[in-house]
Amino acid sequence: MEHKKTTKRLRCIVKLGGAAITCKNKLETIDEENLKEVSSQIRQAFVPDSTSANVLGMDWSKRLGQSEAPSFVNDFGDQPVVDSESFIVVHGAGSFGHFQASKSGVHKGGLSRPLVKAGFVATRISVTSLNLEIVRALAREGIPSIGMSPFSCGWSTCQRNMTEADISMVIKAIDAGFIPVLHGDAVLDTLQECTILSGDVIIRHLAAELKPQFVVFLTDVLGVYDRPPVEPGAVLIREIAVREDGSWSVVKPKLEDTSKPVEFTVAAHDTTGGMVTKITEAAMIAKLGIDVYITKAGTDHSVKALSGFLKGGIPDDWLGTAIRYMS
Repeated sequence: MEHKKTTKRLRCIVKLGGAAITCKNKLETIDEENLKEVSSQIRQAFVPDSTSANVLGMDWSKRLGQSEAPSFVNDFGDQPVVDSESFIVVHGAGSFGHFQASKSGVHKGGLSRPLVKAGFVATRISVTSLNLEIVRALAREGIPSIGMSPFSCGWSTCQRNMTEADISMVIKAIDAGFIPVLHGDAVLDTLQECTILSGDVIIRHLAAELKPQFVVFLTDVLGVYDRPPVEPGAVLIREIAVREDGSWSVVKPKLEDTSKPVEFTVAAHDTTGGMVTKITEAAMIAKLGIDVYITKAGTDHSVKALSGFLKGGIPDDWLGTAIRYMS
C-alpha cells in the first residue's frame, strides 16, 4: 500500500521498553519514577528551549489521589505554540498485556475458542490502559501526545507477519504537530485469526515508511550483552555492524570467543520474542541506513542518544549498543 510521506522530516522513533517503564514482576504496575524521568528527557531532547519551569501541561484530567483536575488553561494566555521536533514514541507492554496474552494463547490464534477471544479483549484493555498512562505522562511534560492503537488503525497480520499497516493517521498527526504514541497490540490475523503485534515490529515498519534520522531503544539495561547481563563476566556490546543481507556481527569490543553465539534471555510470559526480536528488527532498520541506539532509560546515555549527539560519532564514555549499516 502506498502512503504519502509526512511533510515534516521525522527526527527519531523512540521505543520505550516495557521493562524500563513498568515493574516487571508486579502485574500492571507502572514505574512512575522512571516514566516521569524518561518523559522529561524526551521533552528536553525534542522540545527546543523547554525547561521544567516553563512546561505547559496538557493532561487536564484528575489523577489517582487528587480531589480535582489540575487547570493549566490560564497559563497558556497568548503564548505561541511551541513546535516540537517531529518524533514518534512506540512502547512495549512490560507487566501489562503479556500476562493476559500468554495465559489465553492470543499470540497462537484461534478466536473461535472462548478463552482466546476473552484473552484478546483482556490484552487490549491492559495495553491500551498503559498507553493512556504514557500519553498522560508525556502530556504533563507539554508534549502534544496522541495515543494510537494498531488494531484501531486497521493493522493486521498473516501468520504473524504484518500485511496491513495504514499509517495515514500517523502521518496526519505528525503534520498537525502531534506526537503519535503507539504500542504493541493484539491484532487480527488472516491465517490464524489473531496474534500479538510487537512494538519492535511496528518500529521497523514505521522506520521503513517514514525514514527517521535515527531510532532509540530505551531499555532497563545499558544495551546488548554477550550473555544475560545478570551473569558474571557479561560484556556490553558497544557496536554491531549489519550487512546488506541483514546478518550482523559484533564490531566492538572484540569478543574473546567469537564462535560462541550472543545469548539473550526472554521472560517466560513474553509473547513477542524479547531481545532476539529486538536485535533482528534493529538490524533490519540499520540495513535501511538508519542508526539504531540501544541504551538504558533515564540515564545520561539515553539523553545523548535522544538528542542525536551520537550521529557525529560514538564517544568512549557512552554506554549502550550502536547498530549500524556497514556496506
